Amino acid sequence: MSWIRGQRLFPQIKVNLRGMGVGKSSQRRNSELPAEKMAHSISYVTGSELLSLKRQPTIAIVDVRDDERSYDGHISGSLHYANDGFSQNISKLLQEVKGKDTLVFHCALSQVRGPSCARKLANYLEESKEDVGIKNIMVLERGFNGWEASGRPVCRCNNVPCKGSECA
Repeated sequence: MSWIRGQRLFPQIKVNLRGMGVGKSSQRRNSELPAEKMAHSISYVTGSELLSLKRQPTIAIVDVRDDERSYDGHISGSLHYANDGFSQNISKLLQEVKGKDTLVFHCALSQVRGPSCARKLANYLEESKEDVGIKNIMVLERGFNGWEASGRPVCRCNNVPCKGSECA
């Protein structure tokens, strides 16, 4: 099991990635969870796990930093939905991620904005009872700063959205 510093926001959340082929899991497998619970729980993913997962076409990375994205760079292929105004843009995000079953949120450190936006989406999906196909909502451990500090690829393009294939 993996725990990160964001425990006060999500005190009972454990990493469960077995259903995604990563190998770590909590005591219960994704297949043992009721479908409605799978869509609304939030788990954490490490940078190295995300590096392997991001090649899958069903994954979307959602950067919820505000202005930092334009001058600090971003994870290639990531979508940008700033924390400021995130709630008003959830419908737009859901349109943009149609066909994706996993959303990975991050901010600079993934301690406040990333987990908060992930929770807002989970609450929205629970309240709307709409099946949009999202099975996994995740937060990137250590956020963008941890990603970059670990030497993982950072894109510095100004494309909105980032095309990904043209970036590092």
